[in-house]
Amino acid sequence: MRISRIQSDELHPTPGYHHVTIVEADRTAYLAGQCPLDASGAVVGTGDLMAQVDQVAANALAALSAAGATPGDVVRSVIYVASDRTAELAAVWDRLNAGPIAEAFTTASTLLGVAALGFPGQLVEVDLTAALAG
Repeated sequence: MRISRIQSDELHPTPGYHHVTIVEADRTAYLAGQCPLDASGAVVGTGDLMAQVDQVAANALAALSAAGATPGDVVRSVIYVASDRTAELAAVWDRLNAGPIAEAFTTASTLLGVAALGFPGQLVEVDLTAALAG
């Protein structure tokens, strides 16, 4: 498996992600959006965005592991934040990039502010795609 991350000189500089990710892999894992839910299905950290980011990161790490992948195998990420505040979106990006799945966000990434997410009280969700060997 080979993953190449590319920055084009014709595009703007990024805060850590790459504009293009090229993958040569035998298999691909598409993870469901990882939500700030504990093992019982309850929303963690109601009203606490950073607690929810931490739970999402832990859940994403568990889902990647179940697929036989690591954050370094991620080739695409989409981060959804229930906010229209640039500072909150930036805080989520910073927290994810300082946590256990930080390497996942060096690839092609999108950060979106949205009106609402699927669970009552949910403030953040992360959607990952990983390339798998053999």
